[in-house]
Amino acid sequence: MKEYDKLVAQQLLQINAIKLNPAKPFTWASGWKSPIYCDNRKTLSYPEVRNLIRDSFAEIIKNKYPETEGIAGVATGAIAHGILVADILNLPFIYIRSSAKSHGMENMIEGEYSAGQKFVVVEDLISTGGSSLRAVEALRNAGCKVLGMVAIFTYGFPKAVDNFFTAKCGLDTLSNYDSLIDQAVITGYVSDNDVETLKKWRQDPDRWNV
Repeated sequence: MKEYDKLVAQQLLQINAIKLNPAKPFTWASGWKSPIYCDNRKTLSYPEVRNLIRDSFAEIIKNKYPETEGIAGVATGAIAHGILVADILNLPFIYIRSSAKSHGMENMIEGEYSAGQKFVVVEDLISTGGSSLRAVEALRNAGCKVLGMVAIFTYGFPKAVDNFFTAKCGLDTLSNYDSLIDQAVITGYVSDNDVETLKKWRQDPDRWNV
């Protein structure tokens, strides 16, 4: 299979889907202070980037998971990407909510599926892997088989690696934190001094900048 990490990292930087600002850290929903912010929803506004992601996902799935019977997107960031992949592969599509609805059918999984059906899960971003793996768990609890997950970007936290290993769920990502930093240096997006800050943050994000 092709190497996607450098090209996807370049594209994310070019469209400002990735913002690096060690001097003025961002605050994540978790409360973590971070020198990086990733907004992969921006990729949907750029046909060239969006198609690169779609085609790359499709190639990985066709090569690694040829027995796939459906595509499942994780709400909300990966729904659109999941639909694009399902369309090009001519496969059924469903999506998994972060939690079950409190009204109506009270569904957590939206769409038509059956027990034993084989799915690949599409995600936009992997941090610790917690929310992504809850989607995997929801599918498994519904009797579906999860072949693996594909995602646009991962921070590469050891905790995420451990979580996916424990969950026995394979993960393929188009790009990652190391490739992103390499491309940011090559293009002059960040200085050499900033690189050390970015590396230290990734080593201990929950205590960085405390």
